[in-house]
Amino acid sequence: MSESRPARLFHAWPRGNGAARSMLLVTMIMVAYGTVAVASASEGQAAANGGSSWSIAIHDLVYLGFGLIAMYVAARLRLDWVIRRAPLAMIGGLLLLLAVKAIGVSANGGKRWLNLHVIFLQPSELFKLVTILFIAWLIEHHHDELGDWRPLLLWTLPVLAGAALIVIEPDIGTSSVVVAIAIAMLAVAGLSRQLLVRIVGLGILSFGAFMILKPYSARRFLSFLHPNQNLQGSGYQLLQSKIGLGAGGLTGLGLGHSREKWGLLPNPHTDFIFTIIGEELGFIGTLAIVGLFIWFLFSATRIAQSSANATYRLVAIGITAWIMLEAVINIASVVGAWAVTGVPLPFFSYGGTALISELFAIGLLYNIGHDVSESRDHTIRRREILSTRNEGLGSMRVPRSPARYADPRTRTSHGRE
Repeated sequence: MSESRPARLFHAWPRGNGAARSMLLVTMIMVAYGTVAVASASEGQAAANGGSSWSIAIHDLVYLGFGLIAMYVAARLRLDWVIRRAPLAMIGGLLLLLAVKAIGVSANGGKRWLNLHVIFLQPSELFKLVTILFIAWLIEHHHDELGDWRPLLLWTLPVLAGAALIVIEPDIGTSSVVVAIAIAMLAVAGLSRQLLVRIVGLGILSFGAFMILKPYSARRFLSFLHPNQNLQGSGYQLLQSKIGLGAGGLTGLGLGHSREKWGLLPNPHTDFIFTIIGEELGFIGTLAIVGLFIWFLFSATRIAQSSANATYRLVAIGITAWIMLEAVINIASVVGAWAVTGVPLPFFSYGGTALISELFAIGLLYNIGHDVSESRDHTIRRREILSTRNEGLGSMRVPRSPARYADPRTRTSHGRE
């Protein structure tokens, strides 16, 4: 009798799914577009740093190399193995955030990086991906407990703790994205409207308390509502961003011919990469970015809809929400429709850890697009035990899960004879 072989950690590179190939193609187009944009937008900053005008672009290519390797690995990993390690990933993510607090590197008024000498690691960017995997694992294993607020609060404490550690870096933009991703996944998984309203209300109250305790942050956050009141201070970035976008017109000043990147607009290759693209390539260049993200949304949504595995479908939804939410926030902030919170434009903004984690997530999404496994229902429901008493027949227990919620493939009887 031969012994069964242990399951392999990796499988062959997936092929054949149209939605996954479409998603991968649009991602590669955005990455290529973003690499060229960073090379142009970073020229002024690189010169100001005293190095070659291409030094930041070279670093971006190095990060891109690491990101492509991460994407390839993620596309070949066994998805069940990844989900099972989600609690360990959460512990690792929290430890890295604590390490930032203890020995992190400060820059631009924030303490957000760990100097690994090879690269500067930003754990808050990794924590977005960790949150997606952890929430998917949590719903898979504890969906029958999350319908009540006490177990929901207990099981989501690691995510809340991570978000709190990110807030004190300070980085309220990234923290908000982490919380929004978790809420989106819980909502799709069936969390009741009542609990969702309470969570959103609590989030608004917490945000209000933070603004009261940090009046300087409050003034900066709300400056987009009245940008002309402090043009030399909190309104300066938005003013220069609008000037750059306006100067670009329809077709732009030409690739490499931005004026804002030469010391006028802070962070031109990170938070305001969209502005530089608009200045150099015009409205057509920015419209192309919006079109690419819409293409990505449709492809990723098709992957999520076609997945028969509830856990992997949640991961796909979390990744899609992450990428699209950051794109909307970044574009809205640079045109003055939302506060400037430092949220990057996915695949475009310069940032090593962000690009690597985004491409790893794309690898997982491509992997999910080719997965053919099925799972039982993981819908979150409030646990209810109803009792009816009949004087003639005595008491009888009612099953706690209505049959209409059961997955037809795994329907079983929960009653007792």
